[in-house]
Amino acid sequence: MIETEWVDEEAGPLVRPYAMVRGRTRSRQEVFDLVAFVVAVVDTLYGWVNVEPEHGALLSLCRRPLSVGELSARTDLPVGVVRVLLGDLLDMGAIRVREPAYAGGRPSLDLIKEVLDGLRAL
Repeated sequence: MIETEWVDEEAGPLVRPYAMVRGRTRSRQEVFDLVAFVVAVVDTLYGWVNVEPEHGALLSLCRRPLSVGELSARTDLPVGVVRVLLGDLLDMGAIRVREPAYAGGRPSLDLIKEVLDGLRAL
């Protein structure tokens, strides 16, 4: 018998995001900025160990470069979960990550302050 708190009529059985990543909240890799691009370097994860279906879904989407934020949106998974799963894929050597290139290095402190002020105004 399925408990009603674990089933949504439209979505079916629900799995908490932390269960997908076995309770981990961070990956060993800290390179997953929302606008970082990820691309697959292998075709399949067949035969690899400790692979979840979500790993395969992310790898399929990464056949062409996509940002971490876009991967989160397309898989309907929280960004934190996507970052942990991508960290697994990076550790396995299944993906490459390209950080965004900012003109002149990182944004200036003044620009960051202006963005924060704009966000607060919302």
